[in-house]
Amino acid sequence: MTHAHNIDPKLLEILVCPLTKVPLRYDAQAQELISDQAKLAYPIRDGIPIMLVEDARKIED
Repeated sequence: MTHAHNIDPKLLEILVCPLTKVPLRYDAQAQELISDQAKLAYPIRDGIPIMLVEDARKIED
């Protein structure tokens, strides 16, 4: 079983959605950064946020 990587809280404070420029919500269980405004979930792979719109998952309401 692999352990979830923790994201540095200071990093979370400065990361914003590349589309909307709004702060992101961290979903530790899914290992994603959520942009509620853009309806996108950016993956976190090996503790590294992947902030590419083309890699983001569209989320439903």
